Amino acid sequence: MHASPLTRLLRRLALLPAALLAAQAIAAEAPQTLRIATVAYANAGQITFNGPAYVMDRDQWLQQELAKRNVKLEWVPAATASVGTFVNEEFANQRIDFAFYGDLPSIIANASGVSTKLIAPGGSGNNVYLVVPANSTAKSIADLKGKRIALHRGRPWELSFAKLLESNHLGFNDFRIFNLNPQAGGAALSAGRVDAFFTLSDAFLLEDKQVGKIIWSSKQAPRDWKMRAELWGASEFVAAQPELTQLVVTAYLKAAYWTAQDANKDTYQGYLSKSGQPLSVLQREVEGESWSNHFTPLYDQALKQHYADGIAYSQKAKLIRGEVDVNALLEPKFVEQGLKDLQLQDYWKDVPHDLAQQ
Repeated sequence: MHASPLTRLLRRLALLPAALLAAQAIAAEAPQTLRIATVAYANAGQITFNGPAYVMDRDQWLQQELAKRNVKLEWVPAATASVGTFVNEEFANQRIDFAFYGDLPSIIANASGVSTKLIAPGGSGNNVYLVVPANSTAKSIADLKGKRIALHRGRPWELSFAKLLESNHLGFNDFRIFNLNPQAGGAALSAGRVDAFFTLSDAFLLEDKQVGKIIWSSKQAPRDWKMRAELWGASEFVAAQPELTQLVVTAYLKAAYWTAQDANKDTYQGYLSKSGQPLSVLQREVEGESWSNHFTPLYDQALKQHYADGIAYSQKAKLIRGEVDVNALLEPKFVEQGLKDLQLQDYWKDVPHDLAQQ
């Protein structure tokens, strides 16, 4: 027997309080503050953010869009000496929602049960360099077998170093590895306490001081060998707040697009020089490479291969114990939607894969 119209109406009215409560609960879950961690530098009493985060903060677009939704943006500065450890702890304790940081720390976080998603690739990657003392006769990594090498373990460029060794049929046990941060590593090379130093673009500073010379860089290697840092989001936040996540990614894409234009290259490098890196170093870091592709946000094969290799290396080196699914790490839908919204689907083209032979 069918219920009467009055009965159906009463049933719907009875459900209204529950529906209202559910709506209120969802609204209550919307955060008052959205928190993004990024590398930051102190300069003349001011905090300067690194890379596209600087442009995002300068443009204020994200702050304005969040304010329309009664959400405040909070930048969480991370010191360069301990970015990975700091960000992983912040993610683990749910004190941040997003972060710009590197590959190995993010793999370690996910293996330990702190689930995050790569929501925007951070470009084509940064170069890494092998430096020896200015008077060294070494011309390759093979010439350094049995020698002392400074390397900051657990940092993103360790994966690049491992690839260099493997390609030369060498392993960590073939060297005396000194676990030193970049500043200490540079000092050790200058003082002759190590025979080589594996680092980032600060290698150029050692050449400028005539205490070191670069004998290898990732510019000579397949593209998936570069050090990578991306925009990551806490998986729980990304799933619960897709609209806010989209705003963050779209703001990042706007910053990447502005930065990728040749007309803005000098201005952008001027911003970066406030971190203390001389302009000449920043220019040499990208010399010989496409400026636009340096900021590509595309999820290409080189990106996926890099993280697959990073997971395999982390397991081999016993940096992680748990399993990590590379496909579960990558979440491309926000970049795809952002590029569509900004009409930038055709701005960045797929770069030739140029991958290492598997």
